[in-house]
Amino acid sequence: MNPQTDIPVIAIDGPSASGKGTIAKFVAQRLGFHCLDSGALYRLVALAALQRAAALDNEPLLARIAAGLDIDFSGEKISLDRKDVTDAIRAEPVGTAASSIAALPAVRRALLERQRAFRKAPGLVAEGRDMGTVVFPDAVLKIYLTGAVEERAQRRYKQLIEKGMSANMAALLQDIRQRDERDSARAVAPLQKSGGADLLDTTSMPIAAVVAEVLARYAALTRLP
Repeated sequence: MNPQTDIPVIAIDGPSASGKGTIAKFVAQRLGFHCLDSGALYRLVALAALQRAAALDNEPLLARIAAGLDIDFSGEKISLDRKDVTDAIRAEPVGTAASSIAALPAVRRALLERQRAFRKAPGLVAEGRDMGTVVFPDAVLKIYLTGAVEERAQRRYKQLIEKGMSANMAALLQDIRQRDERDSARAVAPLQKSGGADLLDTTSMPIAAVVAEVLARYAALTRLP
């Protein structure tokens, strides 16, 4: 028996700007678990590719970039090649490139074991688009977050403005719709609600309420007080 599979995983999946990153972070903090932002890995590949002027359809090259990333996650700080890129990977051009790169099977294979390596005691909250379907199919709790596209675009707009980045609401709305279509239609690990996943519509739910709901469902499964 692999002792790693005894470490509990909460898998939180959902479309762009559904709030999964924020929810995963707070749930992990409350439980004292590690947290995996899988989208950050694809954004790191995208940023590295853009820095090297690599074609976003050059699958072999992008897979090599993914396999050789020199990255470090320290708290909320993310480094690439020993440089802080925490804010840089959140820029919209990087996110758009990451969505295209994420559809490439070789890139997904290159990052699969990196993602699974985040599974460490006492537990892991993993968020992304295929955490419950591909990366951690044995997760003790699977959550699928969703929300109205207009609300998700508004959240992304607010997030970018707060970071001092430029943003256009109409462009964000179009981009999120395109990402939803691209993520759901890709041939490998498409965005979809996994079997056994609990659906949570966060359109009108405040963050605290969503966090409380996830924690309650985990407690019910594990008989925590």
